Amino acid sequence: MTNINLVKHVIYFLLLLSCFFTKPSDASRGGIAIYWGQNGNEGNLSATCATGRYAYVNVAFLVKFGNGQTPELNLAGHCNPAANTCTRIGSQVKDCQSRGIKVMLSLGGGIGNYSIGSREDAKVVANYLWNNFLGGKSSSRPLGDAVLDGIDFNIELGSPQHWDDLARSLSKFNHRGRKVYLTGAPQCPFPDRLMGTALNTKLFDYVWIQFYNNPPCSYTSGNTQNLFDSWNKWTTSITAQKIFLGLPAAPEAVGSGYIPPDVLTSQILLMLKKSRKYGGVMLWSKFWDDKNGYSSSILDSV
Repeated sequence: MTNINLVKHVIYFLLLLSCFFTKPSDASRGGIAIYWGQNGNEGNLSATCATGRYAYVNVAFLVKFGNGQTPELNLAGHCNPAANTCTRIGSQVKDCQSRGIKVMLSLGGGIGNYSIGSREDAKVVANYLWNNFLGGKSSSRPLGDAVLDGIDFNIELGSPQHWDDLARSLSKFNHRGRKVYLTGAPQCPFPDRLMGTALNTKLFDYVWIQFYNNPPCSYTSGNTQNLFDSWNKWTTSITAQKIFLGLPAAPEAVGSGYIPPDVLTSQILLMLKKSRKYGGVMLWSKFWDDKNGYSSSILDSV
């Protein structure tokens, strides 16, 4: 055998071995979504994305909109929208996007004044979001000229009416050349009281379910079954590209539902990854993640 043929055979043999010993592409591997914006001590958006731990960032929250109200952004201590100082965050959004991270504007939250009064009102709000945060144009874009990747529904107050109309109105902007991602953070009791009809539109790409502050379907010490039952209900009942397990990043972040990282990685994620809809983990929030180091301890297992 010539030296050239010998080399070819060795290379072929090594390639064959690599098929057995190289990790296969793991279709069940997920990413981490984080909520950012509700504590001025959590670092800026660029630093958040530079950690390399997050695949999705929800900028939280647009706390006032709908029914003729002037929309109002609240980013805690990060900036003052009224003084137009949040425009500097636009360059940070672009920085995150350059790293392949999707950045959403999150609507709602636990404190605010928001609702959609009618189908026509949904169109008005959708147009506002398109022109001020997405691909449209406005002279008063709160985050400057950055084009966010989508809109996150974190609806925790008010009426369940017309959120489906808002989802439909936002989805119509997809034909304008750039996809508008729709994401949502329902509570784990199924169906979600406020967002159920919106999720039934089948328009949502990512759904990060809040498995906390809901003892009947959240983890409690030593009990994973309620969580598994709820997860199975969600993954078999709604249409979404990916579904995420939403968790508090520290025990102090919420009232209940904290899962110790070792329990999450050794017991829970193994079961959740059996679903083809598994997308990863959502954490509330960047501030609490910094305090507890939660994402760092689970990243390799997500």
